[in-house]
Amino acid sequence: MQLTDTSAVVTGGASGLGAATAAELAASGASVVAIDLAASIEKAPEVDGVVYVEADVTNEAQVRNAVVTAGELAPLRTVVSCAGVGTAGRILGRGGHGIGDLAAFQRTVSINLVGTFTVLAVGAEAIAATEPLEHGQRGVVVNTASIAAFDGQIGQAAYSASKGGVVGLTLPAARDLAQYGIRVNTIAPGIIDTPMLAGVGEEIRASLAAGVPFPQRLGEPREYAQLVRMIIEHDYLNGETIRMDGSLRMAPR
Repeated sequence: MQLTDTSAVVTGGASGLGAATAAELAASGASVVAIDLAASIEKAPEVDGVVYVEADVTNEAQVRNAVVTAGELAPLRTVVSCAGVGTAGRILGRGGHGIGDLAAFQRTVSINLVGTFTVLAVGAEAIAATEPLEHGQRGVVVNTASIAAFDGQIGQAAYSASKGGVVGLTLPAARDLAQYGIRVNTIAPGIIDTPMLAGVGEEIRASLAAGVPFPQRLGEPREYAQLVRMIIEHDYLNGETIRMDGSLRMAPR
């Protein structure tokens, strides 16, 4: 599917993976609506072809507003979910007491999994209303999981559960939406140099990079964005989760 004369919605679009993806899709000819929270949008770069819309991915009404805005620019064909949070915490606290931070677990699942589903469902509804293209295709949804979905480390119960849910959502969503000509795929990134790593010192960054078999470095947001574009353009790729991690398999800690 070509991006020219279409619109796209990218969540988490003001920074990191989302910002790189929004810029990549805009450069490829799409009119992009980048969804993010107000504080992030204030610091977002100005990019030709990208319009920022404030929205919380857990708020259906706000997501619908952003999707409508995209549809007013051009037919909506692409939805990419990059919004997410990372939460660390053990299931049992010191001394083996408690059930971890239940509120943090619920918040992580709400944003990373329920938010992804909300964007997928609302976006798919709009894409399904567009005119079909070649072979009946109407559009593409790309979700973001993590290698933590498969190799969750100690303290990553909430994050891994939320991203594992995104992986589990991929195939049934692709099957559900096939009748409407909508493909659904997921990218599971490894250790990417995003704002989430901004507070990590150089020694730790070097250690993280050294753990990647090859190439022995951190991944770059632009590489994620390139993979998103490839998925959009590859019409036979559907229902798949792709690891983008330099063959990294995470150790327990």
